[in-house]
Amino acid sequence: MDGTADTEHDPMGLFGRPLFNDPQARALSRVGVVDIGSNSVRLVVFDGAARSPAYFYNEKLMCALGAGMSDTGRLNPEGRARALQALKRFQALAEGMNLPLLTVVATAAVREAEDGAEFRDDVLRETGLQIWVIGGEEEARLSAQGVMLGWPGSYGLVCDIGGSSMELAEISGGRVGRRISSNLGPLKLRDLKGGHKGRDEHIKAVMAKLSAHMGPQRDRLFLVGGSWRAIARIDMHRRGYPLHVLHEYRMDKKAVSQTVKYIKSHDLETLRLACGVSSARMELVPYAVDVLKRLVQTFKPKDIAISSYGIREGLLYEQMPQELRDRDPLIEACRFAEAKDARLPGFGKKLFRFVAPLFPANDTPRMRLVKAACLLHDVSWRAHPDYRAETCFDNATRANLGGLKHSERVFLGLALLHRYKNKREGTRFEELGGLISAKATLEAEVLGKALRFGSMLWMSDASADGTALEWKPRKKLLRLKLTRDSAPLYGEVAEARFLSLAASLGAETEVVIQR
Repeated sequence: MDGTADTEHDPMGLFGRPLFNDPQARALSRVGVVDIGSNSVRLVVFDGAARSPAYFYNEKLMCALGAGMSDTGRLNPEGRARALQALKRFQALAEGMNLPLLTVVATAAVREAEDGAEFRDDVLRETGLQIWVIGGEEEARLSAQGVMLGWPGSYGLVCDIGGSSMELAEISGGRVGRRISSNLGPLKLRDLKGGHKGRDEHIKAVMAKLSAHMGPQRDRLFLVGGSWRAIARIDMHRRGYPLHVLHEYRMDKKAVSQTVKYIKSHDLETLRLACGVSSARMELVPYAVDVLKRLVQTFKPKDIAISSYGIREGLLYEQMPQELRDRDPLIEACRFAEAKDARLPGFGKKLFRFVAPLFPANDTPRMRLVKAACLLHDVSWRAHPDYRAETCFDNATRANLGGLKHSERVFLGLALLHRYKNKREGTRFEELGGLISAKATLEAEVLGKALRFGSMLWMSDASADGTALEWKPRKKLLRLKLTRDSAPLYGEVAEARFLSLAASLGAETEVVIQR
């Protein structure tokens, strides 16, 4: 394969030296975070490539610490006891995982409760864990940083809803701008006097203050928090949406309006069972939908995206050096997967150079997916051959990968499916095919077949020099250039795969052996 310098087909420098092995990144390779919210207490342990970490461990307990605080001013006694037991367990788990420490943060309920300091002292005495209580604006900032971890270059308005509060923060240019906290959490709204009318008037008045502080926010609205995710699950159910991945799920103002009506006109228990929402979470959905309806009416975003990344991911982002923050989370995760699981780590870079001529060099979003596919093309080789293609497809469409729209997940999955299989009929792609265009489907097929062919040309760097694909779209000619050293690799099976690639392009073929 052609040994052309990286920069020719890699203008973004995404095949530069990987950072996950640097000391600063290794320090973040396994990080434990505990988030003590008004509704839930959760432990997340991040692992892997620090810029796009996998969830090594994730456990949540619905404690409802903030339930009833509007009347008593104190933490819910039963929730307090349950939270303490959960924290004892989390500390024991951290010791078993050899984590150096847990970062423990508490938000609205603990910071506002009369007995919040007493609870922190109890936790410190019985577990040794130091709880850091963060203010509303700091909570907004960390949630916004969590969104930026998943969406490099993102801009718009981040809205994080918890049990007792709701935070807003604007993001642009990799920075968090204006931010504000409010009392529009579902637990507080549930305890509000005056019934539905009083609640609606309260939401309207608070939202007007939020709007005055934040100013016009007409870009994307990022929704963070369990109540928003529950509503998104219901929206998926209403639409019959085929890909049940919440991160990067998109809605618009019309969808929100329709789903609000859908929730109000259906039995909540029936919806809960159909959508896989917990009982404790479903109890709060009717209050959260009233907030979401007013939020969308007030700020009029151009579109709405669900973010599974929030305050916990924001705490990880906080610890990253800027050099790591600037990296693409998708490419870093794929590089990490190749280094860990591929048979020949590093071959993805050669494969990218080989297949790049098939795609317009100025199409940066598409080339980013081409790079990712090249890095992932061999990480599932241990799967049984009969299931390898669909394993690749499932991994790409359902994996915890940042920086991927749903259509891009399907594109990447289809390319990897075709890495192992010529035909997609009868595969899981048929269920999700409506999420990408016919043009993108063909491009993914071409990419996958190019990977399928190129993966047969394992060779040393010396023999690779001069081996290349040339694509002449106007002439519909696909030329393969081989050196004398690499020519023996072009056997019958390789030839069949080359012809299959040409057929997808509608091209004639030419094979040139260079002297």
